[in-house]
Amino acid sequence: MNEQSGGNCAVIALSGKIDSGNAAQTEQQIMDQLAGKQPSEVVLNADALEYISSAGLRVILRLKQKYPEVRIINARPEVYEILEITGFTEMMPVGKAYRVVSVEGCKLIGEGYSGRVYRIDRETVVKVYKNAVDPEEIRQGQEISRLALVLGLPTAISYDVVRVGDSYGSVFELLNARSFAEVLAEEPERLDWCVKEYVGLLKKVHSIVAPKGKLPSIKKCAVEKAESIKDDLPDGLGEKLLHMICRIPESDHLTHGDYHTKNIVLSGDEVLLIDMDNLSTGHPIFELAQMYKSFVGFSEYNPEIVHEFQGYPADIAREFWKRSRDSYLAPLSELEIEEIEEKVRCVAYAELIEWKKRSGSLDSEEDRATMKLWRDNLVSLLRKHDSLLIDLPALEAE
Repeated sequence: MNEQSGGNCAVIALSGKIDSGNAAQTEQQIMDQLAGKQPSEVVLNADALEYISSAGLRVILRLKQKYPEVRIINARPEVYEILEITGFTEMMPVGKAYRVVSVEGCKLIGEGYSGRVYRIDRETVVKVYKNAVDPEEIRQGQEISRLALVLGLPTAISYDVVRVGDSYGSVFELLNARSFAEVLAEEPERLDWCVKEYVGLLKKVHSIVAPKGKLPSIKKCAVEKAESIKDDLPDGLGEKLLHMICRIPESDHLTHGDYHTKNIVLSGDEVLLIDMDNLSTGHPIFELAQMYKSFVGFSEYNPEIVHEFQGYPADIAREFWKRSRDSYLAPLSELEIEEIEEKVRCVAYAELIEWKKRSGSLDSEEDRATMKLWRDNLVSLLRKHDSLLIDLPALEAE
């Protein structure tokens, strides 16, 4: 048993078995380690604890009487079961130990802003988060996926949170799944089929009304991004951009928030939408802006970027965007579609500039040239348009 301090939090490791034979000794060791301290929280790390009897449980109860904020982490399944049956999981936060998964030698089948997706075996994949996020955030993401399924979206449900190196991952069952990015890279002649399925699923997403208060607003995020870059634009155009985004109406309809070809997968004959981390509600213009970023914006200066990310050439990405845009906006005229795209690009460039600014990656000549291109394009569009309001055709899932 040992104790570590993290800020004003005391972490105490429990090990072996705690029963009537050693409960008093264990309690004394814990109290000795906490003597003279007033931690805001006591965390009991149970990853090496094999068994705990009622005598050991009483030690924890007395500890909680002295230190009200007690939390147990990394409880093995057999220990967690004891804590659950005895009601301890209702008295204090108790976290299960996480199964350890290695992705060494596994095929990387997808990558996005927040994580990488690896195929573990024929039936399962794991999304490994790039930052060591709190596992509770992953569980919240799982709840969002379940909500999406209940609302009628065909999606894969994560059934396990695992430890992968220094980070965490979410495990999905995707039997023989191929992303649309893989399909386009290996069978570009199926582009029209991919567009049809892609747009049909997108319309289904946008036609669904979310329960009130269950999901965040995608507009709120866009407003925050516009606020952060408004002083970087000349002649008051930053304030104009912010005003125009604020005028876009709210909506209680779903938006996916990261709708690109790596997040649409073909599992057998079924088309599924994955990666629900950014599921939200809002106007479709914000979804279209994200799509423009994925297929054009990020790689507008260097077309190789889309090939590195999606796995297929820039000319396919551009054509996929154009055909998807036209199909989604049909039966609008070509002139109407072009005007909507310009307004979509305003939102997209604002978010790209904010992302580049936040990431601080302006060291290379390419980074600076890319930022200048986005900024110049945004300035030109803001001088042309006084509103981002758009009239969209009625949405009917194909």
